[in-house]
Amino acid sequence: MKQTAKNILGVTAIVLLSAGVAGVTTYKLLKKERPAVFSELFEQNPNNVRLTAYQATGNQPIDLTQAAETSVHAVVHIRATQLGKTQTVQTPDIFDFFFGDGRGQQRQVQTQPRVGFGSGVIISKDGYIVTNNHVVEGADEIAVKLNDERELKGRVIGTDAATDLALLKIEGDDFPTLPIGDSDALKVGEWVLAVGNPFNLNSTVTAGIVSAKARAIGGAAANGQGANIQSFIQTDAAINSGNSGGALVNAKGELVGINAMLYSPTGAYSGYGFAIPTSIMTKIVADLKQFGTVQRVLLGIECVDLNIGLAVNEENQGIKEIRDKAKELNIQEGLWIRRVVEGGSSAGILQENDVLTAIDGKKIHRFADLQEELAKHRPGDKVKVTVLRDKKEKTLEVTLKNEQGTTKVVKNAGMEILGAAFRPVTTETKRQLNLGYGLEVTGVTDGKMAEAGIRKGFIILKANGQQMKTVEDLETAMKEAQKSPEQALFITGMFPSGKRAMYAVDLSQE
Repeated sequence: MKQTAKNILGVTAIVLLSAGVAGVTTYKLLKKERPAVFSELFEQNPNNVRLTAYQATGNQPIDLTQAAETSVHAVVHIRATQLGKTQTVQTPDIFDFFFGDGRGQQRQVQTQPRVGFGSGVIISKDGYIVTNNHVVEGADEIAVKLNDERELKGRVIGTDAATDLALLKIEGDDFPTLPIGDSDALKVGEWVLAVGNPFNLNSTVTAGIVSAKARAIGGAAANGQGANIQSFIQTDAAINSGNSGGALVNAKGELVGINAMLYSPTGAYSGYGFAIPTSIMTKIVADLKQFGTVQRVLLGIECVDLNIGLAVNEENQGIKEIRDKAKELNIQEGLWIRRVVEGGSSAGILQENDVLTAIDGKKIHRFADLQEELAKHRPGDKVKVTVLRDKKEKTLEVTLKNEQGTTKVVKNAGMEILGAAFRPVTTETKRQLNLGYGLEVTGVTDGKMAEAGIRKGFIILKANGQQMKTVEDLETAMKEAQKSPEQALFITGMFPSGKRAMYAVDLSQE
């Protein structure tokens, strides 16, 4: 009978071990009510797999209740609303194809309001909140609901589509916060919590482990700066629609990531969730607060992962070449440099056929590792780059440059630097000049427009080849131009007299 009881209790313990935190109560109950069985199962078998799976340190079970309780107060519900708008739809005719003047029929279309939901994390007592860019992108109104049911108006401080991060602000003080932990210190297999508002269910907590680090999803550029930063923490903590922007929390109750997406064939949780590590988030938030835009750097190389050649069973020439290089060097990871960009950060320092293995002492196993390291730096920062050259290890210092090939900090210059006011051309002006669209310059003061020679009354038809129908079109073209090496707007248009003109507007900031 004693043996049967022990077996039953042993099975119970094993079953509840798989339930994570829920097993803590049974663990304690077993120790109190059946000390002999407890001793045989655990204390007399320190290497028992049930014990090692169950406890954290000091013969104590993993307890995530404190981390959960702290986190839910600092995670907020976000409602982002895009208001309905009246849009002009242009139906082009054959003249537009030849002359580009936008002749054709027009009609007004009223769009419906759109409402999206997500989560956010309060990171400072004065109300700064981190969330995903896709949660608030295009929103006209943002409402932030706290765990205590207070609802406050949020405003966007800055956004970054490349990392899918956004920084918001609510007015007030002494808000509950989450301490920011070190995502670099996370280990695969470590327990984490995902805290958010899936399906509009406030303050939901799910538990899981870190499944992988520096996980890349989809394609990325091979120059040290892809279209998107691809270095996620992968977790099996359940992440669903509405969790975006919520907190990934370690067992200490520290923020280690911002939940960004799930990977699922059905659109609902199926075991794969991804979070942006705080190692990237911290720098992005600091840039948005200080400069209004993210300071990005390029290493100035084109490279390929050596481990691709070993992991992919393909026999095409490109894969075979990578595999042969890995075998020649007798290494299985690192970035094989195929080209050094002229005028870039690494020009004259790194060489073609170098294999990049570390930055500032941190191993670079794959391209995602390089992206994560570069995302932590600003133009002008110096890094120690370790490479294999002719089978010998070298450590070289590289001064990082931005997309424009300089070490200058880029500031988020708004439309005010143009020193001009704009409005879509009136119906009467369209009729008189036979135009389908255009932006009229209604006033010019000191600024970039005046420096370029643009005067009041000028009608902008295109900027950098894009049709200008609204002020938002010009703002978008300007932001894209600021990221380019030229940092210029090439504007074509006409005056009310019918005279056409072209101007180059220099957007660089000294």
